[in-house]
Amino acid sequence: MTNLRSLPARVRRVSFSRISGNGFSTSSRSYSYADTLPNLKIGAHTRVLFQGFTGKQATANVKESLAWGTKIVGGVKPGVEGEHLGLPVFPSVKAAQEKAKPDASAIYVPGNQTAKAIEEAIEAEIPLVVAVAEHVPIHDILRIHSMLQTQSKTRLVGANCPGIISAIGKCRIGFQPLPCFSPGKIGIVAKSGTLSYETVASTTRAGLGQSLCISMGGDVLAGTNFVDALKIFENDPDTEGIILVGEIGGTAEIDAAEWIKDYNRRTANPKPVMALVGGLHAPPGRIMGHAGAWTAIGEPDANVKYQALERAGAVMVNHPEKFGEGMKTLLNSRPRVQNTTSTTAPNQRRSLHTMRRVSLQKSQRASPSNQTRSLFIKQFQALDMLKEKSISVNEANPSESDIFLNLTVDRTALSPCVIASTAADFEPLHTDKFPFPYANTDFSCNSPIIKSIASHLKLPDTTHEKLAELVQALWQIFKEKEAYLLEVRVNPSPEGLEVRGARFGFDDAAFRSSGRQKEVHSLRNQAEEVHEEVEAEKDGIVYVKLQGEGSIGTLVNGAGLAMNTVDALTIHGGHCANFLDTGGKATSETVKSSFRIIRPTHGDLHMSVPVVVRLRGTNEEEGQKMIAESGLPLHAFDSFEGAAKKVISLAGGKPLN
Repeated sequence: MTNLRSLPARVRRVSFSRISGNGFSTSSRSYSYADTLPNLKIGAHTRVLFQGFTGKQATANVKESLAWGTKIVGGVKPGVEGEHLGLPVFPSVKAAQEKAKPDASAIYVPGNQTAKAIEEAIEAEIPLVVAVAEHVPIHDILRIHSMLQTQSKTRLVGANCPGIISAIGKCRIGFQPLPCFSPGKIGIVAKSGTLSYETVASTTRAGLGQSLCISMGGDVLAGTNFVDALKIFENDPDTEGIILVGEIGGTAEIDAAEWIKDYNRRTANPKPVMALVGGLHAPPGRIMGHAGAWTAIGEPDANVKYQALERAGAVMVNHPEKFGEGMKTLLNSRPRVQNTTSTTAPNQRRSLHTMRRVSLQKSQRASPSNQTRSLFIKQFQALDMLKEKSISVNEANPSESDIFLNLTVDRTALSPCVIASTAADFEPLHTDKFPFPYANTDFSCNSPIIKSIASHLKLPDTTHEKLAELVQALWQIFKEKEAYLLEVRVNPSPEGLEVRGARFGFDDAAFRSSGRQKEVHSLRNQAEEVHEEVEAEKDGIVYVKLQGEGSIGTLVNGAGLAMNTVDALTIHGGHCANFLDTGGKATSETVKSSFRIIRPTHGDLHMSVPVVVRLRGTNEEEGQKMIAESGLPLHAFDSFEGAAKKVISLAGGKPLN
């Protein structure tokens, strides 16, 4: 089996750090983002500010959070001073920082305004910033991370996450459903909001409660990751057990597995860790609801992540409702000692910057041609973009002498990177990865990154100038058109480099939430896409048609839970026809639309097949009563195990359509 603990020994990376203004240096950094980790330990003391304070969602959230006990000190509405909900309104974050001294800011603005709001909070040195919006453009967040990595005052949670909440300190910074939380001793970190709510409810039902719940979020680039949260839980006296909820996309779960393995090795009585990974049965190359829920070149799939966490010592489950009783068993069998938070000298602890990365896995190469929530243009269109940058292009069949360049996003370095390979499948032994800063990178032929790429590809000196021109052109397209993946197949010769194939993918959030890149997205041809998926998109629903003769249709409120539902049904012997996420905020209209997409002959919920409802949530008792009194042919369960067995028996292995 390929070693998952590190990239191939031959991998070289170009390090960078910002020194002043827009300049970068290869010297060691003066500031460390890792210094902001303690800012995650919120509680009753935390003074919370709201950006986007007077908006409808923020107003409702502030009312709930105040009633629960959160210490909110006011909010910001640019250029306006006054009062809202009996709290002061400040004209800027800087003014709020000077007068109210907030410890944290909750950002409640749309995705297209989120980066600007985060930047304002960073400039005001707010210790903790929580961004909840989805559809934040990738390039906006890349720019934010280039700022975060050069300072040591502000910590970001999110974006595209439900936030962070201290059940013990009654401090909520986000939109988590409060009724399922109870003060207790379990620390929870999750990518998925809906799966985290299920996890919280399970630990509450088990009588364990929660200490601190941190969301990593479902975006490509996360301000706080699993290892960050694990470090907080390790040294938190209120936390006795830890739960981690991951999913496909990125390497954060592998990094967490390495940390857990090290923690268990160096700690005499480690806190028990349980985990779940969503997307075990996700189709390759698809984006599963969350913007970051897709597997890129060299990233591990969900099964590899599951195995890595299990080998590290985490107790794995296939559904979050099993966490509560499972953790209770683990805690009851754990020896009780007076101090379990630190059993070794501080210098034995692994730092944030020494985690090893996952190796590039040959079997995990996924074709992105059928991804949704992004745009992949046709090859001739990609080649035309290169021609406009004066790059030599000649579309031709593959050759054994071809080399491959991929300009994409490095989720671990939180920056752009070039992946260079002499193999079409980016096989590990032939592939190197080169992260670089988002701002002001030098791509001249004598620059360190170009020299490193050329050395790896064994290109003659006569081609270095053309390599520099090609990488510079890719970088210009990447930034100008807000791409997230630009891959080219290049044929080298002593005279230069010739691009013979290309595939380009672009971020749809730049267009969807910000109205940018209309020209690029006009290249999309919906007639060539899956009809049901296009129809679902119109209603804000994410639908993925699964391969094979599936006999069970799924309709779930939340991307993470939708992935896990497909996984759990498949594990129980079911055959799912689709993945469907109603968008996390299901309404009667989105549910009706979802049914019509799954079974077009339904009309207005005239059901011709049996429907099994698994109902959990803040109003589950009321919902169960409504279902019982509806007269509809519905089978209602509060347990997923019961619901899964019932729907599988009803489906009988027959195709849904």
